[in-house]
Amino acid sequence: MSSPLRSTVGSSESSFVHLHVHTEYSMLDGAARIGQLFDEAASLGMPALAITDHGNLFGAYEFYRAAKARDINPIIGIEAYLTPGTSRFERRRVRWGNGGGDDVSGGGAFTHLTLLAETTQGMHNLFRLSSLASLEGQFYKPRMDRELLERYGKGILATTGCPSGEVQTLMRLGRYDDALQAAADYRDLFGTGNYFVELMDHGLPIENQVRDDLLRLAKQLDLPLVATNDLHYTRPSDAQSHAALMCVQTGSTMDDENRFKLEGDDYYLKSPEEMRKLFSEIPQACDNTLLIAERCQVQFAEGRNLMPRFAVPDGETEESWFVKQVEVGLRTRYPDSVTAEVRQRADYEVGVILQMGFPSYFLVTADCITWAKRQGIRVGPGRGSATGSLVSYAMGITELDPLDHGLLFERFLNPERVEMPDIDIDFDERRRGEVLRYVTEKYGEDRVAQVVTFGTIKAKQAIKDSARVLGYPFAMGERITKAMPAPVMGKDIPVNDIFDTRHKRHAEAGEFRALYESDVDVQKIVDTARGLEGLKRQAGVHACAMIMSSEPLLDNIPIMRRELDGAIITQFDYPTCLSLGLLKMDFLGLRNLTVIDDTLANIASNRQEQVVVESLRFEDRATYELLGRGDTLGVFQLDGGNMRSLLRQMQPTTFEDISAVLALYRPGPMAAKAHIDYADRKNARKPVTSIHPELAEALADILGETHGLVVYQEQVQAIARKVAGYTLGQADLLRRAMGKKKRDVLEKEYERFSSGMAANGYSPVAVKALWDTLLPFCDYGFNKSHTAGYGLVSYWTAYLKANYPAEYMAALLTSVRDDKDKSALYLNECRRMGIKVLPPD
Repeated sequence: MSSPLRSTVGSSESSFVHLHVHTEYSMLDGAARIGQLFDEAASLGMPALAITDHGNLFGAYEFYRAAKARDINPIIGIEAYLTPGTSRFERRRVRWGNGGGDDVSGGGAFTHLTLLAETTQGMHNLFRLSSLASLEGQFYKPRMDRELLERYGKGILATTGCPSGEVQTLMRLGRYDDALQAAADYRDLFGTGNYFVELMDHGLPIENQVRDDLLRLAKQLDLPLVATNDLHYTRPSDAQSHAALMCVQTGSTMDDENRFKLEGDDYYLKSPEEMRKLFSEIPQACDNTLLIAERCQVQFAEGRNLMPRFAVPDGETEESWFVKQVEVGLRTRYPDSVTAEVRQRADYEVGVILQMGFPSYFLVTADCITWAKRQGIRVGPGRGSATGSLVSYAMGITELDPLDHGLLFERFLNPERVEMPDIDIDFDERRRGEVLRYVTEKYGEDRVAQVVTFGTIKAKQAIKDSARVLGYPFAMGERITKAMPAPVMGKDIPVNDIFDTRHKRHAEAGEFRALYESDVDVQKIVDTARGLEGLKRQAGVHACAMIMSSEPLLDNIPIMRRELDGAIITQFDYPTCLSLGLLKMDFLGLRNLTVIDDTLANIASNRQEQVVVESLRFEDRATYELLGRGDTLGVFQLDGGNMRSLLRQMQPTTFEDISAVLALYRPGPMAAKAHIDYADRKNARKPVTSIHPELAEALADILGETHGLVVYQEQVQAIARKVAGYTLGQADLLRRAMGKKKRDVLEKEYERFSSGMAANGYSPVAVKALWDTLLPFCDYGFNKSHTAGYGLVSYWTAYLKANYPAEYMAALLTSVRDDKDKSALYLNECRRMGIKVLPPD
């Protein structure tokens, strides 16, 4: 065998690969933003880059995609926590020495080990190792043990790790022979040539103390060397921001001499020249980074179909059973006759769903809803674009006939853009947990998980955090944030964009910039905040999303266990899970369904009447009178003061008016005064005018119900089909392009749109008028399928309040019993309605 102190590959003075990298997914510890990291790596000509976050693989897929986009080889790894010679199931601290700073890290709970995926199999083994470290080895940190490494070590390269590694810890304690044995064990475990001695040089005593022993050990065991930099941020200028981030983590301030920090300021993406100069006496340690990069070749399997399989009767396939269930549903929904219109739409939708390979999705969704209804759990009538599907209506997934309300299937599933369907389901909030248990038990605990989310440091929080860690009083952070422009649609302007003259809200931030320029303390705080803003702060759990798979999740993605309640959660966010072929389903708890259920029980108890809200027709006079008076306090989605004022202006008389008001009462349409125009046109206070005289007749059917105004996204699709010759699928792509405002895409779409209209005889002036109307609308246009579905709940709750006021208000008060402010509000409403509320007996 060759000596590890000789170069393994030809020395290259111009190249190096960083293999020990903490991105922002090492939350509140790593400050390297993935995009910036790769931009810098590309500028330095680096052929590859690794990710080795602390104990997790949160960022692995984002890292992979960013690398591929820049033609850089992504090396997927992890800085693992390893038990100190104990089983992962043992929750106890271990001392190898006297318990001082040189002893086992984490107060005796774990050591560190750097693991890199050499192959795709190795990457999936990393997923399993990381998952089981959390599921079985959590003790302060998610810990692996040797038994797990032996089971899932194939396809993985390992190193001795950072100074907190097992080998280095034993060396610092004077136990060289034990360190030698540990290294030999890991060499045998991972295989010859797969275990490296990792060398770092930040000028730290803890590194220098064991350097000679590491070189000695490498020579004795014939282990290859590898040089790393303990990278925590991208550029040297990021060191101050990283120090502030560490203070955010520990609750300390920058002037605290005893705060936890990294000694020095060279934990950045050093150039190949810098790294080779640092390790000039052992160039093979740098050469071996290139060897490892050549060996590490992994591939994520994107676009697979991992949707859970639905158990069908013998002799059936999911496809054949799906078709039969749709037929059964059509006969149930249309008992008198399945008309030609219904048949044509159903056949079309079934064909698209089969072509896209999604029958199991509809079978699983319908099964969940059917089970819930059989258990007496109230289910929402539909939300989101799924309400536009006749198949969903036939299978009992939604309760609104899309043909009656002009809802489009292509807004839900576009045959010209293959992507996973997304059906969100509302349940009585008290019983949502029962549905989750059913799904988990039926489809397998190992195949169902909740979904991780990642909270970031927002603009105002970055400023307040910066003020605190720099030692300023709380009032200073408040003063600066109050000078920021008001949020728009709940979003603040990013701190960095305040100084960008190209940003559309730049002019609004004059007061903030003046404060910055006039006060050096403010400058110091804001400059620090700019480095913190946008970094990942903590992992959370999506409020309603569940990931489901036909295969064990461990075989496809990393997962983890939440310590608080034992919930199983993905380590990848839901867009990543969807990209990898997993199914996301949203199970939401809706308080208003609870109110409806309690109201119906109250009616049955008080009046011996059985009201079935699903059978209500949209013709109840008392309901529309209540809406016209604006007496909608406590009515779903129509509760606010300004909304009640708009209802009085609008005087709704049809279900379409309820749907429209939900779409119009939002910041975008309100800023354009569309809600006022609708109310005035409906009540003849203003004339209905066409977008252009040439378009009046053509658009009459599409815009008639909204009094000549474009209110819904589906209207954009219908307009493009009628006047420009688009298919509904192509029109959906047009709508998306308009919403994204990408200039190059829009130019191509406008050319196609205008040529299509010209072919149908429209003048350039008419084309321009229509385009200029549709383009800004797509910034805020709303999905009619969603407003129709939620409008149905609004109608039901308004109907119950109008016709059964005491029963409804009793249920409403019960639903907010833990909210003092709302309880007081609704108690006052009861008094206004003449309903006497008795105290508890």
